[in-house]
Amino acid sequence: MKLGVFAVLFAGKPFEEALDYIAAKGLDAVEIGTGGYPGNAHCDPDVLLADESKLRAFKHAVESRGLIISALSCHANPLHPQKDLAAADDAIIRKTIELANRLEVPVVNTFSGCPGDHEGAKYPNWPVAPWPNDYQEILKWQWEEKVIPYWTEIAKLAEANNVKIGLELHGGFSVHSPATLLRLREAAGPAIGANLDPSHMWWQGIDPVQAVRILGRAGAIHHFHAKDTTIDPINVNMHGVTDMQSYALMLDRAWQFRTVGFGHDMKTWADIISELRLVGYDYVVSIEHEDGLMSVDEGFSKAVSNLQQILIREPLGDMWWV
Repeated sequence: MKLGVFAVLFAGKPFEEALDYIAAKGLDAVEIGTGGYPGNAHCDPDVLLADESKLRAFKHAVESRGLIISALSCHANPLHPQKDLAAADDAIIRKTIELANRLEVPVVNTFSGCPGDHEGAKYPNWPVAPWPNDYQEILKWQWEEKVIPYWTEIAKLAEANNVKIGLELHGGFSVHSPATLLRLREAAGPAIGANLDPSHMWWQGIDPVQAVRILGRAGAIHHFHAKDTTIDPINVNMHGVTDMQSYALMLDRAWQFRTVGFGHDMKTWADIISELRLVGYDYVVSIEHEDGLMSVDEGFSKAVSNLQQILIREPLGDMWWV
């Protein structure tokens, strides 16, 4: 396995300065934002796709520091019911797939998106209950008319470009759990897989170790984020896991994101890493820092230190004792 970071964390630094900082920490990989919610501070697909020399220089900047690009990330909502918003997000996903092919990056990370509840809707609608039956009707329409057709088309585009799609399982979007990811993968094909982030499993009440096993057995983990979550044992009884309060209200929220090791102990994280190895995932563990109690540098540095203790780096050897 390799240790990486979602480099949008350092969007305030010039690209090569950010790479120097990341390499100096002993990391192996960078995940780079190309637009959508992560922005494109370090990587504008329009610029790189239009100029071969800039594309080569971009790739050289990474490789000359002993790093690889684990994924290009353009988290967005290409299924947004407002057609202009959906079109913009769809365009960046397609450009990112083309750019990943040109850069020989194997994974594009994004969100599945979430449609509205009918063709003329203005806002996304995320059904979270099976009753009243209206919600089941919404869910059926969304998947049959929007989710499956769109991602089937994108999966074909990804395959044509030798790229895999890593959908981040995230609340508020149609694909948010192992079951919803596997449902879409069955319909759209194996190019669709997970960018699995344990933090989003914990707050939904899903054990990330079991999520790794479920998805890993299906060969459906394309990329992995390292981010933690803590559940407040008092506030969760007030607000539940679907707490809608701002992330900034940390004292009052039911749960909040933490850097690795500050939501769950290192034994739990070692179990996650071991399960990844058990199901055959031997790619990048990419740090994502969204800890409201720590600065960028401190949260990132602590995640690096904690993960370096437990990351399984060397190839499997023979079981000499068998």
